[in-house]
Amino acid sequence: MNEQALARARALISRGGRRILGLIGPPGAGKSTLAQQLVDALDGAAVLLPMDGFHLANVELARLGRAGRKGAPDTFDATGYAALLQRVRSGGEAVVYAPEFRREIEEPIASAIPIPPEVPLVITEGNYLLLDQQGWSGVRALLDEAWYVDVDEGLRRQRLVERHMRFGRTRDAALAWEAGTDQPNALLIEATAVRADWRVCL
Repeated sequence: MNEQALARARALISRGGRRILGLIGPPGAGKSTLAQQLVDALDGAAVLLPMDGFHLANVELARLGRAGRKGAPDTFDATGYAALLQRVRSGGEAVVYAPEFRREIEEPIASAIPIPPEVPLVITEGNYLLLDQQGWSGVRALLDEAWYVDVDEGLRRQRLVERHMRFGRTRDAALAWEAGTDQPNALLIEATAVRADWRVCL
């Protein structure tokens, strides 16, 4: 557990009210791992809301001709994600339900994550929270803090290849997807790091 990250999360909670913390970084940087560690360490004071739940369904990606670029900014429902963050900020509802992405089926599942109103910190993580284009441009203003998650580049790319293989791709297919799809997205995400409040190195 990154103790500095935990201290900053606790300081955010201490400000009172509902707070939203965004963790941003390229694929394989360790955003999901850090987010889950924070949720576990905060013991009921935080809930995780991943951006990946807003992947467009595979059938819609196929209809739009974007299936081969799954993971690019325009393969998500960015406007829907921003709208749900706004609902979370308002805190006026009993429970807000968020979708969850299931890697074993490569599809989002609706209403899989309950966000109770009494939980003070919502941690959301994903690639494009700082992107200032398409439907993503409204997301940054909804975050109380934005942390850019960084890691050794070689390790990050190795993790991605191993992840793709774990979920069914051959090594050659995993290498091709990482180089042709993940890496262009990573370069786009890296350019948004200047909009973060803090850079955390894992």
